[in-house]
Amino acid sequence: MKKLLSAIAFVILNPTLALAQAVSRFPKPDFQSEYFRPSMQTPAAKSQLMEFLDVFVLIGALSLASYFALKLRSRRKMFLLMIFSLIYFGFFRKGCICPVGSVQNISLGIFNSGYAIPLTAIAFFALPLIFTLFFGRTFCAAVCPLGAIQDTVVLRPVNVAPWLAQVLGIFPYVYLGLAVLFASTGAGFIICQYDPFVGFFRFGASFNMIVLGISMLMLGTVVARPYCRFLCPYGVLLNWMSRLSKWHARISPDECINCRLCEESCPFGAIDMPTGDAQSNRDRNIKQLAVLFLLVPVIVLGSGWVVSRLHAPLSAQHSTVALADTIMLENSGARAFTTEESDIFRASGKPSEELFAEADILRDKFKTGAWVLGLFLGCIVCVKLIGLTMLKRHTEYTTNTGHCLSCARCFSYCPIEQVRLGNMAPEEAMKLKQSIE
Repeated sequence: MKKLLSAIAFVILNPTLALAQAVSRFPKPDFQSEYFRPSMQTPAAKSQLMEFLDVFVLIGALSLASYFALKLRSRRKMFLLMIFSLIYFGFFRKGCICPVGSVQNISLGIFNSGYAIPLTAIAFFALPLIFTLFFGRTFCAAVCPLGAIQDTVVLRPVNVAPWLAQVLGIFPYVYLGLAVLFASTGAGFIICQYDPFVGFFRFGASFNMIVLGISMLMLGTVVARPYCRFLCPYGVLLNWMSRLSKWHARISPDECINCRLCEESCPFGAIDMPTGDAQSNRDRNIKQLAVLFLLVPVIVLGSGWVVSRLHAPLSAQHSTVALADTIMLENSGARAFTTEESDIFRASGKPSEELFAEADILRDKFKTGAWVLGLFLGCIVCVKLIGLTMLKRHTEYTTNTGHCLSCARCFSYCPIEQVRLGNMAPEEAMKLKQSIE
């Protein structure tokens, strides 16, 4: 009996199954045109081998950049390596993952135990910092695709006034602090969201980001590398590491003859001029330092309080907090219409009180984070003010190790360097030195 029922079921269901395979659930629409049905495509899985290759290429590029800058002192080789990095890390790998954005992965991993930091992100975050600690900012010179795309458009750079450069130099710290705050609270990766050049690398971006990227490149024709100098959050960490670097590119291998050619060649303002005798201003500087040290607690605490007042608009950028605000407005009748997000939330059946409780916890986190961010920025302002006041005596043109990008431009302008390379006779360099003296 069972065999008979099985045979009957097979006879009945077999044509149905065959018909289901032969005929689609939704028939092809007849538009009486050249319409064709696109084939289904499944995105390829990300290859771990490719990730390991990225790390290997990063190590190789950092090694070559350090060798070209410190040993060969060749601008031409640095430029060629920079073009390679732009093509590989930029257009081929589409700007991801990059050390600049990896700051957010590290922040999220530190403050969120449920997030496992990818090994690639750790490598891309740490390797440029390690190389910078030993050899200076050679990553910025020829490995970073964001810096490379800006460097290719430097045409007629102008010098930014030192006071203006100091003021604009605060923005990278603000950007870094906000990126850590947003990533650690789960609000998003704003560095990636507002990357001005990733749209070019991926041949697609929103209209606003395209405008931002084009504006940044146009500005870069006269202000060399504006993003690197006045926005890049990762540049803050590189600046700190570079100041501690064991080996760093110097202007000349032997001695400086104060010809000022290197100063004119540097578009980044990374060469400090001789100070001469600063003894006459010593008493005034000491008084200014004393006043600044007294004002440090006021500046730091005041900055913390001011930024903490911004925790409400900052927390509103988190999707959970924004949704809670929307639901509250709709429940109170202050908003007559609903949004797609609120409709989805209501359909989920989750109680509003639970959502409000989650939003309150996030607001508290943002308030604490805003206080920390404000204190951090206050400390940075104080350090910059003290740095401008302290006496720094040097009789030669020296490289500012924190700001120097090790781009090797100054090498080709230095007469002493040209003597070392055999492009100029030592007598010519001595005549130039005597004419300056």
